[in-house]
Amino acid sequence: MIQEITGNRNISFLSAGFSGIPHMRYYYIFLFIAYFISFLGNSCLMFVIITDRNLHTPKYITVFNLSLTDICESTAVIPQLLDAFLFGNHLISYGLCMSNMLFVSVQSLTLTILSLDRLVAICLPLMYHVTVTHRSMLVMIGASWTLAITAAVFMTFFLQSYYVIMSVLFQVIIMFPVFCIIFSYTCIAVTLFRITTPQDRQGATKTCAAHLILVAVFYISSTLHNSLIILSLITALSPMLNSIINTFMAKEFMAFVKRLVKKRIMFSSKIPTVFQL
Repeated sequence: MIQEITGNRNISFLSAGFSGIPHMRYYYIFLFIAYFISFLGNSCLMFVIITDRNLHTPKYITVFNLSLTDICESTAVIPQLLDAFLFGNHLISYGLCMSNMLFVSVQSLTLTILSLDRLVAICLPLMYHVTVTHRSMLVMIGASWTLAITAAVFMTFFLQSYYVIMSVLFQVIIMFPVFCIIFSYTCIAVTLFRITTPQDRQGATKTCAAHLILVAVFYISSTLHNSLIILSLITALSPMLNSIINTFMAKEFMAFVKRLVKKRIMFSSKIPTVFQL
């Protein structure tokens, strides 16, 4: 539970959701491990996107941005909760709450950008490389950050109530992307029904599967933030699941892993030959 204790924007919330719960030390250990795995997984994902030239595509610019916001969101929440447990500091700053809302907003808008990417790829394949370019993707990502930052600044200086802030954020930043995603996949579904070849339909469905799972994880978790324990658990697990989904359900990443393993095997096979010489 998060209790509002003052109208001051510097310190305004009290985290009181963990008091009286037995064996909480084990939960915090689990929380730290989940946060560490999610941080490591998303960092590796970003590193692979940067280093592998095959992933320097508009789509993976957006995936990179999603991994970045996953790290930022979990980092904004989990260390604060660990601080509350280890040092008894149960006061959460207003700015920290706003930063968390900022990253959640960017995540929501980034998922919308990915849905538009899938919409053009499936419904307008001949226009994909003309419409979805590095420049257009960077413009949309920049616009999402600008919109989220503007909303956070507006809520910080013009809205004093935490509950009013949550209501405005939910209506503007969360629900609008939901309608955009529903519209995109409605168009995609209509296009898939028109595809006569089962192989083409299956291939198009696979390209959307990873994104649909990401959308489900994000929006289902957004409706479950009714307690601090659930909030902290989702904040730690959701980024970890995102990194796993983006890695194992993308053929480009699996191809990168196969190339890496192949190079490793070739390098290992050359070592005995060198020693024999």
